[in-house]
Order: sequence, then structure tokens, then C-alpha cells
Amino acid sequence: MMTIKEQLLQELDQVPESALQEVLEFVRSLKTSHKSELHESDTWKAYLASKREREEVYRRLASS
Repeated sequence: MMTIKEQLLQELDQVPESALQEVLEFVRSLKTSHKSELHESDTWKAYLASKREREEVYRRLASS
């Protein structure tokens, strides 16, 4: 069984030279999109962690 990377390379071997620039741009756009999604996810996780910390502080203040 071939890995996905091996399958992609096999498919790339069959792409005409004239279309390779477009394929390269598409792959780069996927990488950029993926990095952006990861960053948004990290930002969201940090926000939620901060929110939980604030709620804990408020809870402690209310009970003291």
C-alpha cells in the first residue's frame, strides 16, 4: 500500500509541465490556510484558558 505522499508524487509525475506552477501555488495556499487555522485554534485555546482563569479568580473573590 502506498502512502499518501507516494500517491501524490505519482500523480505529480503525470501533471503536464505547464500546469505545475498552478499545482505549486495550490499546495502553498493549502499550507497557508492550514497554518492560519492552527493559529486561530491556538488563539482560541488561549482565550478559553484566560477566561477560565478569570472565572476562578472571581469565584475565589466571591467566596472570601
